Amino acid sequence: MTYVALITGASSGIGEATARRLAGQPDVHLVLVARREERLRALADELGGATVIAADLTEEDAPRRIAEVVEREHGALHLLVNNAGARWNGSFGETGWANVQRHMRVNFDAQVRLVEALLPLLRGTAAQPPGASAQAPQRAAPVAIVNVASTSGRVSRRGAAAYSASKFALIGWSDSLYAEERPHGVHVGLVLPGFIATEGFPAAELRAKPLTRLIVSTPDVVADAILAAGPGGAPERYSPRYYWLAAAARILLPRLVRRSLAGDAFTTNTPGTGS
Repeated sequence: MTYVALITGASSGIGEATARRLAGQPDVHLVLVARREERLRALADELGGATVIAADLTEEDAPRRIAEVVEREHGALHLLVNNAGARWNGSFGETGWANVQRHMRVNFDAQVRLVEALLPLLRGTAAQPPGASAQAPQRAAPVAIVNVASTSGRVSRRGAAAYSASKFALIGWSDSLYAEERPHGVHVGLVLPGFIATEGFPAAELRAKPLTRLIVSTPDVVADAILAAGPGGAPERYSPRYYWLAAAARILLPRLVRRSLAGDAFTTNTPGTGS
C-alpha cells in the first residue's frame, strides 16, 4: 500500500524540506497543503507528482475540504505533518490581545481543527490489517501526527509572548492527544525547532553575528526531526537536538533564565510565516 503523507505549509521552508525528504522514499504519495498554489504545483512537478491542495487553514471550511480530497483520492492517511504557522513580534503592551488572537488562530486553532477533520481517516488507516500497512524504509511506520511547535513553546522571550503562547498551547494539547490516541493506533509526535533560517524568518540578524550564527540551523535539520517523530515513532524531538538544554535550564534555573532573557540578545522584529 502507498504511504500517504500530508504536509501543511509545504510551499517553503520546513514543509518543503520535509516533502523533499519523504519524496525520496519508496511508495510515498504526498499531499501538499499551503496557500500558494503555484509554489505547490511547481514543487509537486519537481518531485514527480503529488496531490496539491491550496488552502488557508484559518478559513472555516478548509479542514473539511482537505479531508474530503484525501478521502476521495487516497482513502487512507499515514502521516499528518502540522507545520504551517506564523509569527509577528511585538510586546503585549504594544500589540495586545489582537496579536495573541491571530497567533492562536494560525498556530493552534488551525492545527486542532485539521486534526479533528482528519482523525477518523487516521484511525481508520491505523485499524487496517497489519499486512496492509504501509512501510517506511527499513521498518513498519506507525500512523502518526507530527505537530511542529517551537522551542519558544518551552522558553518564552520578550517580544514573542503571543507566538510562545500559541506554541505552549500546541505542546500541551499534543501531550494529551498522544495519550488519547495511542489506544487507537495513532502516534502523536512533537517537534520543537530552535532558530531556523526560512523564508519567513531569515534570521539575518543572528547570522550576521559570529556569536549567534552557530545557533541558527536549516529546514533540513527539522525535516530529519519530523521523520523521527512521525515514521520513526519518537515522542519528541528538539531541532537542533541541543536546544533541549534551553528547556532544561528553564526548569532547573528559572531565575537565571528569566534574567538572561530580560536582556535578550536574540530578539528580532522579523515576522515569520509558514505557507
